[in-house]
Amino acid sequence: MNRLQEKYNKEVVPALMKEFKYSSPMQVPKLSKIVLNAGVGEVVVNSKAIEYAVYSMTQISGQKPMVTRSKKSIAAFKLRANLPIGCMVTLRKERMYDFLDRLVSVALPRVRDFRGTPPKGFDGRGNYTLGLKEQIVFPEIEMEKLDKIRGMDITFVTTAKNDAEGKALLQHLGMPFRTPGSVEK
Repeated sequence: MNRLQEKYNKEVVPALMKEFKYSSPMQVPKLSKIVLNAGVGEVVVNSKAIEYAVYSMTQISGQKPMVTRSKKSIAAFKLRANLPIGCMVTLRKERMYDFLDRLVSVALPRVRDFRGTPPKGFDGRGNYTLGLKEQIVFPEIEMEKLDKIRGMDITFVTTAKNDAEGKALLQHLGMPFRTPGSVEK
């Protein structure tokens, strides 16, 4: 069992039961999956770009990503139908907790001028989305094997009923949210 899974079972569940006055441990929200998504817009002019995105996503997540394709043609963007335009990975169970542990303890502290993650990324149902401008904050990525620095979106899907429960869950799991007094960019 992962270090973060043990923390969830031994510390987070009792803390959330006390905080939200749940009567059963089954009511406590949990993390159900983490979805990593990277769009590759320049694939229209550089067809090799998708291979670099797939490589970096594989290194970060530990599993092969699914290549997402365009649904329809858009002439203004020089986009044709069924053109590969990004990649995504869904992490569950052990890999999900491993990734969250690496994100919180290794990758986020390496972000330049990091003051915490913005608390505005909640969707109203307890799910949280975080955008990273550079994938190179993960130490698994070898800069020599990339063509350029890309960003990615990380979505944390929880079983929480509202944003307050989702935020409390992620905070107890170690997500460093920005305090209201700090300056935003």
